[in-house]
Amino acid sequence: MTVPAPARKIIPIVPVAEEAGGLYEATKKIYPRSVRGKFARWRWAMVFVTQLFFYATPWLQWGDRQTLLFDLVARRFYVFGLVLYPQDLIYLSGLLVLSALSLFLFTAVAGRLWCGYACPQTVYTEMFMWIEQRIEGSRIARMRLDGESFSAEKLVKKWFKHFIWLGIAMWTGFTFVGYFTPIRELGMEFLQTRMGSWEVFWVFFYGLATYGNAGFMREQVCKYMCPYARFQSAMFDKDTLIVSYDLPRGEPRGVHARAQDARTQGLGDCIDCGLCVQVCPTGIDIREGLQYECIGCGLCVDACNTVMDRMAQPHGLIRYATQNGLAGGWSAVQVLRRVFRPRVLIYGAVLLALCVGLLASLVVRVPLKVDVVRDRTSLARIADGGKLENVYRLQIMNATERSQRYRIDASGLKGLAVATPSQAVDVGPAESRWVAVRLQVPAEDAPPGSHTVFFNVRSADGASQVSEKAVFLIPR
Repeated sequence: MTVPAPARKIIPIVPVAEEAGGLYEATKKIYPRSVRGKFARWRWAMVFVTQLFFYATPWLQWGDRQTLLFDLVARRFYVFGLVLYPQDLIYLSGLLVLSALSLFLFTAVAGRLWCGYACPQTVYTEMFMWIEQRIEGSRIARMRLDGESFSAEKLVKKWFKHFIWLGIAMWTGFTFVGYFTPIRELGMEFLQTRMGSWEVFWVFFYGLATYGNAGFMREQVCKYMCPYARFQSAMFDKDTLIVSYDLPRGEPRGVHARAQDARTQGLGDCIDCGLCVQVCPTGIDIREGLQYECIGCGLCVDACNTVMDRMAQPHGLIRYATQNGLAGGWSAVQVLRRVFRPRVLIYGAVLLALCVGLLASLVVRVPLKVDVVRDRTSLARIADGGKLENVYRLQIMNATERSQRYRIDASGLKGLAVATPSQAVDVGPAESRWVAVRLQVPAEDAPPGSHTVFFNVRSADGASQVSEKAVFLIPR
């Protein structure tokens, strides 16, 4: 008897995009509404200060050179009056450490202040949105323009907006590269189309990155690309000042007339106007509590305070507050007293100590660097007069803004002497020079083996002196 094979169950293949809306939901464009207020003014003040520094500093001169320049080709770092060499990397590392500690301190005190007021993504997004508003109009006008079909008005406004965006973005890229190659030379090379390949690449890379991030991605960078949004919770606690919604005061929401007492109607002070959501650059509703997308810009505070003025209600329905302060109904003085807690004081003390240490190190820093390299082609040899000779190459780096004459001598062995015809070396301002130096010692004054010697380099005026260790080899 033949047993029939079981029938195969046919499962239809459904495209992923058709199942529950696909792997992800399409992002809806955010149309932030412009708002006036204290925090909006602070944001624009930071835009002005940061961009004035960024765009103007490369064009400022300090003597005969650029005020702030990280010259990678010449391996010089010019920071106002300082001339730093790669050997001075410790100072740049110190600045990075200070920046990181400052970020920790500000975050512990008042959350994402950096994100809301000084982050380049925030600053350039604010600039690009301001241009968009001036060209395309208010929030409603921009939504209408994007929603309508093709028209001459839409074409002109969109193209004009993107033309201005690209101009700012490319100038930003040019300025950025101007911190790594002298910007005046870069400008002439750009006009004469003689820029190097790496300069062209970075001008366009940084320019197009600015154009894409500030013009299109905007809040997506803050939400999904910025790592700070992810680990900020490790630096928050319940005494950190954050933008907060006063839930007991505002709920339940509901519309009521200005002359009416909302409490008699069983309502809170929030009239559910939605302005706090409309002005938010990341599109969140602060009334739903603390969210990692919140950049702490305070624009929702300005919007809510404007509504409270119209409703004849006190400010502060949305405000900078702490979780403990909201739960305990603390006054502003009580909140500030808890803000300066041991954790914050420790951060501040460490930051202050590092600042003092870095400044002290810069004050006592010797503006002279010396590197010693042995001549590997000749480890040791017998010179005229029966003396043993070792040959070295010294790199003398002048970290001052004027020409210097340096004298070279050596110590560490009996009878050790510098046999170079001229022991004086002239080095130009902020320049370095390689010199060959021969050390000689009488054969009978030193036993065979490896001996430690010191090169002593001092400026002619006696203001700078450096001793560098080297090895003198005497064959057996």
